[in-house]
Amino acid sequence: MPARGGDGEGAEHVAADAEQDGAGESRSRDAAGPGRRPLAQDGAEAQRGKRGRAASRRPSGRERHDEKITVYVSAEELMDLEHARLVLRGEHGLAVDRGRIVREAVAVVLADLESRGDASILVRRLRGR
Repeated sequence: MPARGGDGEGAEHVAADAEQDGAGESRSRDAAGPGRRPLAQDGAEAQRGKRGRAASRRPSGRERHDEKITVYVSAEELMDLEHARLVLRGEHGLAVDRGRIVREAVAVVLADLESRGDASILVRRLRGR
């Protein structure tokens, strides 16, 4: 099992949560210190870095989100979510993380609530129907 920080945050979240200053650059870039590589790169540095990677590599499609919530789920719900992720990857060719699945599911349920109101799946499930 991978080591986790005090709140269970992975390294990708820590890096993505760096505050932005007025110029739009990460404050953590200034605090990188000697011998540490800054998180952000200028255009020329980024181009040099990309040339060293395989040309066929595609962007991950991940985007930074500024807001965060913590949701506790049962072991069964977590296994169902992971199973959905694997089905999306294996059967549909969609390599997405669990957070993306949750965000999409929330968007679908909220759109249904907005358009159908009392007849929405969310209202019916919360009422036990």
